[in-house]
Amino acid sequence: MSKHFLDGYFDQYRKLAFEPSIYPEIERFRDLAVATRDRGGKMMFAGNGASASLSEHGAVDFTKQGGVRSVTFHDPNLITCFANDFGYDHWMAKAVEHHAQPGDAVVLISVSGTSPSVVNAARYARGAGLPVVSFTGRDEDNPLKTLSDVALWVPSHAYNVVESIHSIWLTATIDLLIGEAVYETRAVAL
Repeated sequence: MSKHFLDGYFDQYRKLAFEPSIYPEIERFRDLAVATRDRGGKMMFAGNGASASLSEHGAVDFTKQGGVRSVTFHDPNLITCFANDFGYDHWMAKAVEHHAQPGDAVVLISVSGTSPSVVNAARYARGAGLPVVSFTGRDEDNPLKTLSDVALWVPSHAYNVVESIHSIWLTATIDLLIGEAVYETRAVAL
């Protein structure tokens, strides 16, 4: 019974995560990250729940490994203050508004692509002329994907599968930017 479930489960990863049709979007994300870095901008990452954790991971790795300055907005003080003052559906948009500068880009992660806080952040970013990268799943015509300049979409309704594939694609983009998958992550002693 477990073997049957796991065979089907892992088949989803083989079919969805490694489909060559996603390569151009990963390359577009890499190119946007390089352009953002080269113009002195930063990437602002955000998401809810597990997508917030993935956003933090991406921001750290793009900064440390990829040399692209990146930040997240997942400080509890910021979230609770902005959610209290502007409403939860608008806290992310307000964070982008308060921190965005010309040359920046916004990376938003949401399995459903319908979370109001994330969609409103994308709407604000688009209105401010900031490029939007999204990682979504579920329905192809989700609002976040529709608002994005670069859209990495997983055609699945399985939350854990979508979140894991988002992680694979995010880290693949970082390694593509670096140009290799094996590299030193610690400072070398002088």
